[in-house]
Amino acid sequence: MNISFKTRKEVGALGERAVAEYLRRHGFSIRDRNVARKTGELDVVAEEAGTLHFVEVKTILVDEFPDDKRVHDEYDPSSNLHESKIRKVVRTGEWYVLDTGWEGDWQVDGCLVWLRRKDGKALVRYLPQIV
Repeated sequence: MNISFKTRKEVGALGERAVAEYLRRHGFSIRDRNVARKTGELDVVAEEAGTLHFVEVKTILVDEFPDDKRVHDEYDPSSNLHESKIRKVVRTGEWYVLDTGWEGDWQVDGCLVWLRRKDGKALVRYLPQIV
């Protein structure tokens, strides 16, 4: 399935789905996705070991996955994981905690996703506690 012609929004949704699946496979339960408020949006809200995780997802399309020997800016979705965006996630996370009555620990994480154009396969890199 070639995904070269997907819109930016569709690519983002594919990345978020890949992250939700990645987190499930690593013991997280998914509580919410795409929670939008005036303060911003939470891409994925997950819970693991009594901690709530607000996960910001950044996805890019690539021809081939990067490897450890060859990392270029063109393969780095983290450049879109900037301070102002993280602040919005924190504010929205604070709202979520208050609104849901969550009383446990919580944190903001990041996930970088590389989606391969030719087949839609995903490479996910989880970045815990980015704040």
